Amino acid sequence: MNPPVQSPTQIAWVTPHLDATETALTGLLGIRKWVRIPDVHFAPETCSYHGKPADFVASISLSYLGDTQLELISPVRGENIYSDFLRDKGPGLHHICIEAESLERFDEALAESARHGADVVQQGVMPGGMHFAYVSAPQAGVPFVEIAYLSPEIRAFYDYVKQEQR
Repeated sequence: MNPPVQSPTQIAWVTPHLDATETALTGLLGIRKWVRIPDVHFAPETCSYHGKPADFVASISLSYLGDTQLELISPVRGENIYSDFLRDKGPGLHHICIEAESLERFDEALAESARHGADVVQQGVMPGGMHFAYVSAPQAGVPFVEIAYLSPEIRAFYDYVKQEQR
């Protein structure tokens, strides 16, 4: 049987300063371009944090290093996994993301994570149909693992971001 998710496809940092982090990673990794998505609203109708409706805003910056997506997240307002991370640990590596090829495989991956003691901390559905869930995995040496299902619309947007690196 195939595992319900693919190899990690994303590395993500949380930072209070997108500009400074973009500049640092551009110099370290040779990134050509970042695509900024300011003030993304995570709505309580579609997102939860610690099992309760979540209402928060974060700005995001995306780029690629080969086939690996680099994501920078800067919380703007509201309680969420990102603002708590900054408060408790400061800026830094926050999660890796693994993708499920379908919603069924997404659900299987969440169930498998739960069987291994990894609790869902934050989850939701973004405009465009992306489903995401962060599971707590400190025993794995990274604060969180994100499990995501990318809809065709989101995948097309990510392909555009990747193309900007060429």
